[in-house]
Amino acid sequence: MSTPAVRETGTRAFDVAWAREQFPSLKLQVERHAAAFLDGPAGTQVPKQVIQAIEDYLVSANANTCGAFETSRRNDAMIASTRAAMADFFNCHPGEVVFGQNMTTITFALARAIGREFKAGDEIVVTTLDHDANVAPWQALQERGVVVRQVDIHEEDCTLDFDDLRRKITPKAKVVAVGYASNMVGTINRVAEITKLAHAAEALMFVDAVHFAPHGLVDVKALDCDFLVCSPYKFFGPHLGTLYGKREHLERFKPYKVRPATDAIPDCWETGTQVQELIAGIGAAVDYLAGLGRRSDSSVKTRREALRAAYGSTVPYERTLLTRLLDGLQSIPGVKVYGITDPQRFQERCSTISLRMGDHHPTEIAKFLGDRGLFTWDGNFYAMNLSERLGVESKGGVLRIGLVHYNTMEEVDRLLKALDEFAKQ
Repeated sequence: MSTPAVRETGTRAFDVAWAREQFPSLKLQVERHAAAFLDGPAGTQVPKQVIQAIEDYLVSANANTCGAFETSRRNDAMIASTRAAMADFFNCHPGEVVFGQNMTTITFALARAIGREFKAGDEIVVTTLDHDANVAPWQALQERGVVVRQVDIHEEDCTLDFDDLRRKITPKAKVVAVGYASNMVGTINRVAEITKLAHAAEALMFVDAVHFAPHGLVDVKALDCDFLVCSPYKFFGPHLGTLYGKREHLERFKPYKVRPATDAIPDCWETGTQVQELIAGIGAAVDYLAGLGRRSDSSVKTRREALRAAYGSTVPYERTLLTRLLDGLQSIPGVKVYGITDPQRFQERCSTISLRMGDHHPTEIAKFLGDRGLFTWDGNFYAMNLSERLGVESKGGVLRIGLVHYNTMEEVDRLLKALDEFAKQ
């Protein structure tokens, strides 16, 4: 596959060839076809730095925490280092970073802890756009008499209905739970604005940034949210979850935990022994992104600045891929794309596309593509409320194409050619 060494993106140069060289899995072949990983929303591939960090941990630091011997001390140092890396990623203090099994498990545990203080009639606001991991944990509190209100969307572009949102954030609201970006249709929500509405009602703001994190810089200080959760395996790391929580809230709410576990934050929120080798991989994933940023802007001084530079180059590049994809889909018979399609509004969405092709079942299309080395997903992706709202749940959901910065124009063109072939067969 021919890939230009450097693509100019705005004021910075993004070296897509260098980025691809960091990912060993991109060399995979399927029936003589080069594999094209267009499945980023379900989990990105990992760079060699992450693989090496996990191996190094298992070889030289594989021990539990707080032991009086060398490998345990190395383990403690690695956890502290990774916590500092995620603090740079979130733009917060390391003591506000919590590691956990995954976003779903973290959210259930946090919702249960927060729910200790709720009473019957208290309200929680969720949205139609969200992954069910940011809906079901809050709905579980209905057992305590809590009322869950769901914000609707504008179906024509799959954006939140802000009039409905304002109506549903009442003085009884205790939590507003919103996704930063939709994992089905790519819509980026106006999270800072929603946070202001939540705080005006004296409600907590919980942000699911899992899908946004590979596509934009996360800044919890700018958002002023109370909690924000990410999954590193969506931004080129291993399968774990990470939580940002304002210190005051981590101290105020009491997690469910075993009695001998520390009461000190953030450790008290990390239930049981963590998957420490994968925590090592999280730090390496953040450093991969920072390294990409330093290649884009050699003047950066700190890791946070390097992360900002990385997204400053990858976001425009992803939009060029998105533009090519949407332009090409317009000429394929029977294609219906959900969400924002106007290039003038691409700042309101990330490079995730969901579509249907006439009455074809999405699994049929995904298999056709997969046999040609083009990896996509089909179904509802746990965004069940949205799938039902769009009327596609009973029809098998949608076909989802998820582009990230290691994808290329050539892969997009291969995809478009295959979809056109499928439509005309």
